[in-house]
Amino acid sequence: MAFVVAAIWKAKPGEEGRIQEVIRIMTPLSRREPGNLFYQAQVSAQDPAKFFLYEQYASEQAYEEHKASEHFRKHVFGYALQYLEAREVATYETIDV
Repeated sequence: MAFVVAAIWKAKPGEEGRIQEVIRIMTPLSRREPGNLFYQAQVSAQDPAKFFLYEQYASEQAYEEHKASEHFRKHVFGYALQYLEAREVATYETIDV
């Protein structure tokens, strides 16, 4: 079983480039975290201000460690949030068969 995070970020008008830059910084840093299993960001083909982040972690604790990491605090909490119009985060657990 993996702990899954599905996040939708909507950039404020004109701030799409700032959000893409944060994603480009965060992706390799997040992928290197010990509890990260998968991390991939997408941008909407219909709306360049809408981003979908799909992440998998070994456990919910690994996700909490991700949010507590220095790079998350700096680039997401300390920077990106001010350029977002909306942010939704949903969590799931995989169904292993």
